[in-house]
Amino acid sequence: MSTTTSTPRASEVNIVNLQGASVGRLTLDPAVWGGPVNLRILSQAIAMYRTNQRSGTASTKTRGDVSGGGKKPFKQKHTGRARAGSTRSPLWRHGGSVFGPRPRNMHYRLPQAIRRRALLESLKGKLHDAQLVIMDQLVAEAPKTKPFSQMAKTFQVERRSVIVLDQPSETLVKSLRNLATFELCSAANLNAFDVLNADKVFVTKSAFERLESRVKESDASSN
Repeated sequence: MSTTTSTPRASEVNIVNLQGASVGRLTLDPAVWGGPVNLRILSQAIAMYRTNQRSGTASTKTRGDVSGGGKKPFKQKHTGRARAGSTRSPLWRHGGSVFGPRPRNMHYRLPQAIRRRALLESLKGKLHDAQLVIMDQLVAEAPKTKPFSQMAKTFQVERRSVIVLDQPSETLVKSLRNLATFELCSAANLNAFDVLNADKVFVTKSAFERLESRVKESDASSN
């Protein structure tokens, strides 16, 4: 995503169909979609999402976990050496570790208002970079992938992209889930990490309205 802070001049975006042809215009609220991208909030949100993906299972063995070392290696006195009670002391080779990582829960959450604001900023960045595609609607009469097989070629999608749906039917989900370069996501569950991790974001008109209502809630709560 570009780090430019310029505000897009146009307050309208095209609504396209499955063939890429414009079928209408959507007016954007400048109070929501105007202004520069807040990279600071995005950085905080992405750090949270990436940290929460960590399993937290990294572990090292302390001297109590290392096998062996039950016998005193040599007598206490008159050897000219420092006294030692175990060969598994951290000072010894093959000894236990000191202050090494231990299993822990790394999960944390930012306030909901910040997460929603980060979603807005990520979508705004895609909009500035012309990587946000608003589609009229996606309808499948039968669970077949063939009607959607040309989407990647039509919209020049070469890397992983995401399709955001509002309330998709089971038939539509079955039709889209086999597309190699696309992943499906609902408007209710989309987050900033999903947006920034995608090359392009395809949003149906109804899903975009749902997303807009979500990000407006964050503005209302912050005020």
